Amino acid sequence: MRILLTTTSYQDTPGPHHDQLAATGWEIVRERGPLPEGAMLELAGEFDGFLCGDDAITAAVIDKSLPRLKVISKYGIGLDKIDVAHATAAQLPVLFTPGVNHTTVAEHTFGLLLGLAKKIQSNAAEVAAGAWVAGWKKPVGNEVMGKTIGILGLGRIGKEVAVRARAFGMEVVAYDPYFDEAFAAEHEVRRGETMDAVLHGADIVSLHCFLDDQTHGMINAAKIAEMRDGVIVLNCARGEIVVAPDMAEALASGKVGGYGTDVLDAEPPAADHPLLGAPNCIVTSHIASRTHESVARQAGMATSNLVKFLRGEEGYVQANKF
Repeated sequence: MRILLTTTSYQDTPGPHHDQLAATGWEIVRERGPLPEGAMLELAGEFDGFLCGDDAITAAVIDKSLPRLKVISKYGIGLDKIDVAHATAAQLPVLFTPGVNHTTVAEHTFGLLLGLAKKIQSNAAEVAAGAWVAGWKKPVGNEVMGKTIGILGLGRIGKEVAVRARAFGMEVVAYDPYFDEAFAAEHEVRRGETMDAVLHGADIVSLHCFLDDQTHGMINAAKIAEMRDGVIVLNCARGEIVVAPDMAEALASGKVGGYGTDVLDAEPPAADHPLLGAPNCIVTSHIASRTHESVARQAGMATSNLVKFLRGEEGYVQANKF
C-alpha cells in the first residue's frame, strides 16, 4: 500500500497516530498541504489512499487517481475541497472524522471574541511596540455579558459556542435548517426563523455553517449593511463564506466593529490580502482545531478510518453513500 499524507497538523503534532500509521508497514509519502489542484494532479495515480487535509481533490484529480486509488480519508469534517459527488459517482469512498474538534474550535471562537471585544490583541501589540508611556490614551473595550450572539449553524461546533456563550451571560439566538429544539430548550437558545433574523438582531455573529453554493459569499456588503452598527463577526468555518473586500471596507468604515477569523478565502493569503492589516481584525492561520488534544482525536480517527477500510474491517465513518 502507498499512502499520500498531506495534512500538516497530523505531521507536526506528536501523538500515537504516528505509531498507528507506521505500524501498518505501508509506504507513506508526506507532502505539505493544503495542495492546489496542479500539485495534486502531479501526484495523482500513484497512491492507494489519500490521508488528506484541505487539498483540492477535484474531478480531474479523482479521475487521474483511479483505478489505483481506493479511498480518501479526510482529516477533519469539511468536505468542500473534495468533489464528493464525483467520488460517489466513481464509487470512491470518502471517509471523515465528525465529532472530534468541536470543543477546540468553540474555544478558539471565544478567544477571537474576547480578543476583539476586550482589545486584547491590539493593545498587546501596542504595548510591545512601546506605546505604554505617560500620557498614552489606553483603549476601552466592551463586556460580552448581556450581549446577543447570533450563531449561524447550530451543529456540534455551534452548540459548543452556545454553551460557552450562556456561561458568559450572553443571550443566544441561532439559525439552522435542522434546528435542535431539545438542545435549544435545555440551553436557552432562541430560534431565529431565518438567517436574516439572526443577522439583524445580534451584537456578535458567529459563523459555523458548511461552505456550499448557498453559503458562498453570504456575508457580503448588502448583508453587512443590514447588521447592527459595530457588530463583531467571527468566522471559524470557511473563508469563502465572507466576501473579504466587503468585510475590509466595513471594518475601515466602522460599520463592523471587529472581525475575528481563522480562515481566509485564499490560504496562505497573498501579501496584499484585504484583511491583512485591516483595523479591528484578528486573522489566525487556520489553527482553531490545531491543539494537541484535538489533533490526536482527528488524526487517530482519520488513520483508523483509512486502516479499517483498506483492511476490509468495519467501523470506519463514510461521508458518501452508494
